[in-house]
Amino acid sequence: MNWERFETYLNDKMKIENIPGVAVGVSINGKTVYKTGFGYKNVEANEPMTPDTICGIASITKSFTALAILMLEEEGLLFVKDPVINYLPEFEIKGIDNMSEIKVHHLLTHTTGLSPLERNEDLNKFSEHLDYIKSQSNDIIGKPGEKFNYCNDTFLLLGAIIEKLTGKLYRRHITDVLLNKLKMYRSTMSLEEIDKLDNVSTLYNLSPEQKELVQTSWLKLGNYEVGGGIRSTVTDLLKYGNLFVNKGYLNGERLISYENLKKMWDKHIKIADNSYYGNAFVITPDYNGLTLVDHGGGQPGVSSIFGFIPEKGIVITVLCNVKGIRVDHIWIKAINTVLDLPFESSRD
Repeated sequence: MNWERFETYLNDKMKIENIPGVAVGVSINGKTVYKTGFGYKNVEANEPMTPDTICGIASITKSFTALAILMLEEEGLLFVKDPVINYLPEFEIKGIDNMSEIKVHHLLTHTTGLSPLERNEDLNKFSEHLDYIKSQSNDIIGKPGEKFNYCNDTFLLLGAIIEKLTGKLYRRHITDVLLNKLKMYRSTMSLEEIDKLDNVSTLYNLSPEQKELVQTSWLKLGNYEVGGGIRSTVTDLLKYGNLFVNKGYLNGERLISYENLKKMWDKHIKIADNSYYGNAFVITPDYNGLTLVDHGGGQPGVSSIFGFIPEKGIVITVLCNVKGIRVDHIWIKAINTVLDLPFESSRD
């Protein structure tokens, strides 16, 4: 595979779009075949972006939460087709009379029927968020399972279920069963840890004219950390990806059965002509005859994407330290490069 054209494309894109830094990593069947940084983690100090620079990953976090839920299902502690009120009896939405119709599965797939609420990052306990949802007059777009509508406020209730079943804080459980197990030691949800770690990206937003980079700060997020709170590196995310292409095994130890793991990229609901939403992943079932599984993310100072091709054992991730960049385009160019496809191929 020849990465020269990819690097020329990315360097040109960064100049045109005023992108400060990008890190890219690619592995095949657990072996890293390409991993490098472009530009700067801190522009003012001329500090380079590297594959080990800690960046926000935003909504890629959702797949960690979904995986933790499926691992609990495998342990027999829950069933994703159970009503949410079996685990959170206080869950209530105005306009929905029969709350037993909303299953855990609907939280995972953004198909509860509830439109997104006004974001309230001051809420730091799930009991507060359940009260917040109950108090709102909500737009109901359909019955559970009928329509896809990306809703962080219902997805984060998966964190409440995890806490209820494990007796641990959500972030502590994710750290114990995934980050530590996968030796993702430069990945964290803790801003206190971010302050203690080195090689951390400076976060930027672009001014309205797209000409000036403006520094911004890490979001505290509150309960929204369930869908966007992990900060990580390209190197660590490649470790995470290996769990999927190795069919649930890590160094010979099975973390989850392949049968349960594969539920994450089952095609649960159609969201575009050639894409579906699974359990916290987007699935493109026919990209030149292969399946693309991915999820992106965005926050102030963050543009991110992580994904894999199960048939080929390929994992690719792209992290960027400025908001609003189409890193999915970079991701596809990396896929085209590693598969030796026409460079301009697109899934749009």
